[in-house]
Amino acid sequence: MSEVLFESERLAFRELSPDDAAALYRLNADPEVIRYTGDPPFSSEEEARTFVLGYDRYRKHGYGRWGVVNRLDDDFLGWCGLNNIDGEVDLGYRFFRSAWGQGFATEAARACIEYGFGTLGLSRIIARALPENIASWKVLEKVGMRFTGFGSCKGLEGAKIYEILRD
Repeated sequence: MSEVLFESERLAFRELSPDDAAALYRLNADPEVIRYTGDPPFSSEEEARTFVLGYDRYRKHGYGRWGVVNRLDDDFLGWCGLNNIDGEVDLGYRFFRSAWGQGFATEAARACIEYGFGTLGLSRIIARALPENIASWKVLEKVGMRFTGFGSCKGLEGAKIYEILRD
């Protein structure tokens, strides 16, 4: 288990580790969870473990997608974090359905934005959500991100693009 990097009221954020492989496999195995992501499910826990072992974003950029854990019971809820995509810092999140509708995505997104601006000194963060993914773009709007237009997301055209600036 990785050490906690930062916390919000109910959540703790840490680097993903090989110990998370089973949870990541289950997360991506749910067709509703990955419905709007453009990502295929992992074929096995071993593939998820290989993914985590090869995930170099923390070392390369100083940030990445972080494991999100419920501070009350240490339950792994999913992931949320920042990713460098073509030189832009992109906010993303993915949670188990059992965590939906409880404000975790909003709380996690807000915490990651604060960490990005405060600790990492970033000046701009973007996010992408397909128009059909209403819950996701509502989260982005709740955390203060502003719709700026349409673009692509993992080869899927028509994604809504949002941004938030530090100042």
